[in-house]
Amino acid sequence: MDLFGIPFFDDDLYKMLLRFLIDIVFLTAIIRLSYYHFSKKTEFLFTFYLVGIVVFFLCFTLKKYELDLGLALGLFAIFGILRYRTEPLKVREMTYLFVVIGVSVINALSNKKMSYMEILTANSFIFTATYYLDRYWSLQRVTPKERISPKDFGTKDIVYNSLENIKPEQFSLLKKELEDSLGVEILKLDINEVDFEKQTAKIKIRYKK
Repeated sequence: MDLFGIPFFDDDLYKMLLRFLIDIVFLTAIIRLSYYHFSKKTEFLFTFYLVGIVVFFLCFTLKKYELDLGLALGLFAIFGILRYRTEPLKVREMTYLFVVIGVSVINALSNKKMSYMEILTANSFIFTATYYLDRYWSLQRVTPKERISPKDFGTKDIVYNSLENIKPEQFSLLKKELEDSLGVEILKLDINEVDFEKQTAKIKIRYKK
């Protein structure tokens, strides 16, 4: 039955739902089991999920116009240069955004020439590579002598209300002060942002559980 010249139902609905199930499963694996597992950041989960979902449905909806290759390249170009003006994305977050878009494009635009086993294999390879590379990188972010399993350390973002001790020569004093205040053994700390007007600094610490 047509409604104003548009079919009310199409068998492609089943294909879309199956593809979307595959997509959301692997998006969850990449976002929750890899990105969140190692970073413990929640602020980008919303972005990654929604970008992945919207890209999937956008690609699947427009694939019938036979713009597959051009559409895919266009989406990579558009989202590849995407910047959130309120907070610039770091390289790691931009990489995950690219992975999320890539997975969604693969799952939406693959045609009859690509079997479901090939789609699952491609998704599995991407997730495995992402997980183990991020795991390796997480281990490199602590000094070699203190290298431990990712499950044995945590991360925390704090606001430090003094600029006196953030100088390089005061590093040991800053580390000891934070360890005494937080009651944890700090493995690594990074000063991410300094506000000279408020005399505060945002510090990311990696500590042993």
